[in-house]
Amino acid sequence: MEMVQSSKEAIALENKYGAHNYHPLPVVLSKGEGVFLWDVEGKKYYDFLSAYSAVNQGHCHPRIVGALKEQAEQLTLTSRAFHSDVLGVFEKYMSEYFGFDKVLPMNTGAEAVETAIKLCRKWAYEKKGISQNEAKIIVCENNFHGRTTTIISFSNDPVARKNFGPYTEGFIKIAYDDIDALEAALKEENVAGFLVEPIQGEAGVYVPQDGFLSKANELCKQNNVLFIADEVQTGIARTGELLACNYENVNPDILVLGKAVSGGVYPVSAVLANNEVMDVIGPGQHGSTFGGNPLAAKVAMAALDVIRDEKLADNAKRLGEIFRERMNAFIQKSDLVSLVRGKGLLNAIVINDTEDSSTAWDICVKLKENGLLAKPTHGNIIRFAPPLVMTEEQLHDCCDIIERTINDCTKSEA
Repeated sequence: MEMVQSSKEAIALENKYGAHNYHPLPVVLSKGEGVFLWDVEGKKYYDFLSAYSAVNQGHCHPRIVGALKEQAEQLTLTSRAFHSDVLGVFEKYMSEYFGFDKVLPMNTGAEAVETAIKLCRKWAYEKKGISQNEAKIIVCENNFHGRTTTIISFSNDPVARKNFGPYTEGFIKIAYDDIDALEAALKEENVAGFLVEPIQGEAGVYVPQDGFLSKANELCKQNNVLFIADEVQTGIARTGELLACNYENVNPDILVLGKAVSGGVYPVSAVLANNEVMDVIGPGQHGSTFGGNPLAAKVAMAALDVIRDEKLADNAKRLGEIFRERMNAFIQKSDLVSLVRGKGLLNAIVINDTEDSSTAWDICVKLKENGLLAKPTHGNIIRFAPPLVMTEEQLHDCCDIIERTINDCTKSEA
């Protein structure tokens, strides 16, 4: 197998042979361990993105990689045409871990969201009594639930949406964190579900007001509407609780998980619900060749063991408070950063510039040069989400890098 010799060569190969559907930071990574990454030339970096919160347990965690290796030599895939000796064990583990009757395993976050949408609609027709093809699902503006055709149909991100129509109908868009707008939308006919991120990640780590989720859940119950929580990015200890919904003691009717379910080692996603909802799915009505395969099942169980055994939710909560405290103190002295927000170790800083400026991108390039990897979102926002295995000493080291880099950028602008 041909190996790249330099970052420049690797980037050139991607540009020539790969679809241009991403615009990565100019760094070519070849190794990861814990909170660190190394590029092709051997330079070491702090990872402050965690593959969009997929690598909560740190890179190449030995317990998770060990489970992968062990199962890979035993059995990798049967499809769901046959049973495997791992699937039932995994399904019991997941159901008990998150407190639901049943789980439907898939592979990617977008697949899991699609599954939740299908489940919600089928429940609406068969249990709630909505007329065929009339079910509506309430969603929030500036959401990010994936990039399939159905999902982009209710996105208001022009980059994700433009020129991919015709679009799927059946969605009502409301403002995020607006309980009055939700109450009004629930009065419409044929509403089946409310799909929401407990914190809007891709939109720039928007944290709703305290009480929004619990009030929304209560309104859904009053109107016999399913509360669907997309915790693909906010789940698995990222926000300082196992699930972000736990902060308000909300038990969703449908829970959507992905990313860190596998610790970034293998694509695993899952949809969890109680029997009242999950039992509407029968043989042949939904599926996936790879969903729930033995390799995925073993990896996910090891990854979730790590979350619990290493108390990563507690660590995320404690370090998140330290991070925001440091950033808030820094903001008092910086004209370039106007705001920090987040929960646990899912945070963002808002750069004091317009969305169409390159300032946040330029800062991320400088951060890379100074040994820390992060990425802008929506032009003037930088998301910071390190692996949850980070130590307090490492976090302070990273804050030093961030503050020094932004100060240098301020000087160069002046």
